[in-house]
Amino acid sequence: MAEENKTIKMIIQRQDSPDSQTYEEEFELPHRRNMNVISALMEIRRNPVNAKGEETTPVHWEMGCLEEVCGACSMNINGVPRQSCTALVDQLEQPIRLTPMDTFPVIRDLAVDRSRMFDSLKKVKAWTPIDGTHDLGPGERMPESKRQWSYELSKCMTCGVCLEACPNVNSKSNFIGPAALSQVRLHNSTPNGEMHKSERMDAVTGDGGLQNCGNSQNCVQVCPKGIPLTTSIAALNREATVNSFKSFFGSDYNY
Repeated sequence: MAEENKTIKMIIQRQDSPDSQTYEEEFELPHRRNMNVISALMEIRRNPVNAKGEETTPVHWEMGCLEEVCGACSMNINGVPRQSCTALVDQLEQPIRLTPMDTFPVIRDLAVDRSRMFDSLKKVKAWTPIDGTHDLGPGERMPESKRQWSYELSKCMTCGVCLEACPNVNSKSNFIGPAALSQVRLHNSTPNGEMHKSERMDAVTGDGGLQNCGNSQNCVQVCPKGIPLTTSIAALNREATVNSFKSFFGSDYNY
């Protein structure tokens, strides 16, 4: 229920197409209790009229689960990259400024193309190959200590927030970013994924890999899932050193 005389002011950066110029548009809408940024955007979509009283096009953005699981609704909210589904309006300074993530190309308004991140995951083979032709059974057991930290890494929802916060991920850099690096550590830790560990390590020690990390630690501060990204990067740096010795001396030692 809308609260009498209380409104929300939002300033949204808009872009009609990938090649068009950006512009800002201000909206003012009735305040309701427990509103998040997504519900405010839905209200604008329902009644696309800006603060000047002019009819406009509905704001375009992405969303999926509305439970901070899918990672689709990432955007900059008051200059901070985060999930808009968990950004409560009453906890934000007004006017609320919404902009798309700068790291990725804009599709339209607040929606961006995150292909860069997915291409990085392909590059480092962030999966465990299983052909599916026969029943593999329950799988090998993992020590509980390893299972606990690897589970934390598995919470990644490819939202792109860590890449947005990282100063080393930009249009002039081919750095794969912290999300892909953390997924390498995850898949290297599983009994089945470990079989392709050397391939992944070759990928992360190549162009755009670990050496591009500047250790700013912005990624771990903004990750909505609290994933220990910098811990993964530190662990991969150690493994990279071992992998380089193994490659140089031609050892078949399974490190």
